[in-house]
Amino acid sequence: MILQSQKNRPKKFGLSGILFLGAMIIVSDVFAHGISESDKQSMLDGGYLEYIWLGAVHMLTGYDHLLFLFGVIFFLISFKDIVKFITAFTIGHSITLIFATLFKITANYYLVDAVIALSVCYKGFDNLDGFKKYLKMEAPNLLFVVFIFGLIHGFGLSTRLQRLPLGENMTGLVLRILSFNVGVEVGQITALVIMLLVISGWRKSTSFFQFSKVSNVGLIAAGVVLFFMQMHGFSHRNNPDEFPMNKDDHYHTHLSMEEKRKENLSDGLMQSGETGTSIEPNETQTTNFEANPKHKTHSHEGKSHTH
Repeated sequence: MILQSQKNRPKKFGLSGILFLGAMIIVSDVFAHGISESDKQSMLDGGYLEYIWLGAVHMLTGYDHLLFLFGVIFFLISFKDIVKFITAFTIGHSITLIFATLFKITANYYLVDAVIALSVCYKGFDNLDGFKKYLKMEAPNLLFVVFIFGLIHGFGLSTRLQRLPLGENMTGLVLRILSFNVGVEVGQITALVIMLLVISGWRKSTSFFQFSKVSNVGLIAAGVVLFFMQMHGFSHRNNPDEFPMNKDDHYHTHLSMEEKRKENLSDGLMQSGETGTSIEPNETQTTNFEANPKHKTHSHEGKSHTH
């Protein structure tokens, strides 16, 4: 009975690992670094504390950052090693967050987030000793890799922060950026404390080895999902005509079409009054549209769509 119980425990912890990673993706917003309109307004209306608060919340809900950190600290035991690697990551993301925002260096945030997703895959692969097992080579220096990925993660934060009007005054701009960065660090420390407590508790279990394998496979899977989500967002933004419109956009587009049709009809009637001719509305077209609001063809940004 004891052997059977121990045999089943790895499956339990493995499932917990998968659910933990899956929940981090599902409960978060689809795009990791999105800043809501209410957050934008609070930043504009509030002081520097608002930037600190938003930075902390932003890190705590940025599941790509959290997954990467989860992978970095997964096998770290000594406090010295944890501080060393987290410091390398912190220096990296602080450099790009501050200077890219200050000098307005930007890129498509979907593509940057896609690279960040690949960093999650990399860490899971590295934790599984994939370089030796599958590539027959030594893994790159982890401290250097963490620093490089820190630069990329910071650039991702910067691309989103730059979407906000941060002010033209240089002093105020610098203080807002620094305040946001301080908030990011506060959020990061909070997340790390929670993750370290969870991992430390699991590490004491005899099932940690099985749990670690499943969890790092889950990291790779999560990174792949995040990568394709970001690439989908990039494709949707750059090629909107290739994707169907959602129900709300479809409805609002038809409302605009109907208003435009009425304007054209009104203009036609006014012109007919001036010339003495008579223009009758196309009753069949009007009736069909009103009877069938899900009209097949509509215009979107100057182009026609057919569903």
